[in-house]
Amino acid sequence: MTAQAPAQVALETARQRLIVALDVPDAAAALAAARALEGHVGMLKIGLELFVAEGPAVVRAIRERHPALEIFLDLKLHDIPNTMRGAIRSARELGARFLTVHAGSGAEHLRACVEEAAGALEILAVTVLTSQDAQACREAGHTRAPEELVAMRAACAREAGCAGVVCSGQEVARVHEVAPSLLKVVPGIRPAGAAADDQRRVMTPARAIASHASHLVIGRPIMQAADRQAAADAIVREIAGAL
Repeated sequence: MTAQAPAQVALETARQRLIVALDVPDAAAALAAARALEGHVGMLKIGLELFVAEGPAVVRAIRERHPALEIFLDLKLHDIPNTMRGAIRSARELGARFLTVHAGSGAEHLRACVEEAAGALEILAVTVLTSQDAQACREAGHTRAPEELVAMRAACAREAGCAGVVCSGQEVARVHEVAPSLLKVVPGIRPAGAAADDQRRVMTPARAIASHASHLVIGRPIMQAADRQAAADAIVREIAGAL
């Protein structure tokens, strides 16, 4: 077997860092997207819209039919620790790699989530939503700026033993300073020239990778493209160029 050329290795590494958000209404649309994107991206994100519509069955169906695609279960769980433990026990058997929980309740809360995951899931702590800016944080009662909140919550995630955090590209360099060992999953990614839509703290793929992002989450620029495979491949090349 011949070794892969460095350019091929870089592209494969970049591909594994790209997560596509399956913001679709049903399993049929999700499975169609998985068929199209297998071999072009590393992971698919299942969020609340799809999970509420289809439940755990859609996770199992994608894993069964497309085992090369990892699953990011983005449920942003936030409840008392006992309820969180029960939800995480249920999620452990689905075959997902990542599961998100909100970081706002502190390190003890996050530690309970990590303990219950028992190595079957990698817990990602959501710091501050990328749809929130400084004004939105003030309206929610926070007295600190988004970047301060993100840094504090990243420190809690580190202390609790989380696998990583979810943060915007604008804070990822600061998170790397606070918690360099954590995975840094960055949504709100938009290729240059793309519309920001409802995201307020956005960044291009190359800049996010250069700022120490480990994974990028991209939805509409790929899912709404006329050619999803071509759109994904273009972003993979941009990521590879920044590695």
